[in-house]
Amino acid sequence: MAGQFVSEVNDDTFDKEVLQSDQPVLVDFWAAWCGPCRALAPVVDEVATQYNGKLKVMKMDVDKNNSTPARYGIRGIPALLIFKGGQVADQIVGFVPKDTIDKSITKVIV
Repeated sequence: MAGQFVSEVNDDTFDKEVLQSDQPVLVDFWAAWCGPCRALAPVVDEVATQYNGKLKVMKMDVDKNNSTPARYGIRGIPALLIFKGGQVADQIVGFVPKDTIDKSITKVIV
């Protein structure tokens, strides 16, 4: 499901891959049965390609991982959380156009 510049992250690797990252990280919380999540996947892949080197892009399957989504109050998917310095810098819930995601990213990586 993940594109060339998108990695999978899980409850076990989340702290190391996301919270301790030197780069800002966009995490896509999704599930295989979620239509809007599947619709958003190519947009997330595009974002990963566009910001490669400036932003890490990771996906977390909420059906396989419970503690991280619970920790960040993920109730609706798709949910995109942008982390910077181990903190949530921005959050987008639901299917949104790419320019909405771009605006959130540029606020964080500037």
